[in-house]
Amino acid sequence: MSEGSGAPAPQRLLLVEDEAHLAAGLRLNLELEGYQADVASTARQAGEFLLTRGGYDAIVLDVMLPDLDGFALCEKLREAGDHTPVIMLTARAAAEDRVRGLEAGADDYLVKPFELNELLARVRSMLRRRRWERGEEPARRPKVLTVGAAVIDLDTYEAKAHGSPVHLTRLELDLLRFFVENPNRVVSRDELLEQVWKLRNYSTHRTVDNFISRLRRHVEADPANPTLLVSVRGTGYRYVP
Repeated sequence: MSEGSGAPAPQRLLLVEDEAHLAAGLRLNLELEGYQADVASTARQAGEFLLTRGGYDAIVLDVMLPDLDGFALCEKLREAGDHTPVIMLTARAAAEDRVRGLEAGADDYLVKPFELNELLARVRSMLRRRRWERGEEPARRPKVLTVGAAVIDLDTYEAKAHGSPVHLTRLELDLLRFFVENPNRVVSRDELLEQVWKLRNYSTHRTVDNFISRLRRHVEADPANPTLLVSVRGTGYRYVP
């Protein structure tokens, strides 16, 4: 792209995949879609790319890596304050693995073998959402959420609660947004799993309860006595603005 042409720079993706043949094929197809793609074959190399090259718009991350699994790498990124969208690729289809990936901070989860068109569609959708959040496309929702004592910036996934900064994962943000969009309505754990986690007939509700506890620490004046995210005995939860 010539300098000063006015055309936007291609969006940059980091593909973390240790199967060389698969990585080469994915890279070729991502570049044919107009993206700029770097390939890392280990978690360590991915970390080096993120430190030295940085500025990626999305990460396509395989779970099974030779040095550190994708779950742990994603957790390390989120703990370091890196909120680059992540699609996880895995040969394991169990719901528990999907939940683990989402709890680690992944934004989407695709099971191998997958259709190339499905991966490309998910990448496009995730990048479009990121552009909305950056204000690069017409806004479809407020840039800031105010919930109780917390003010959440949708660009940075950061929040301030009682003046102290806290960080939200994308899943925490999606869960909070779902409550804000459904005020004063009793929502079952099964509905939350289906609408936020995209899981049906999941065997345990512990994941929902854990995330509610985490959100309460961010938004409630007294998390031990919540008044915003209220438990409804035997049913689920209700957001009371």
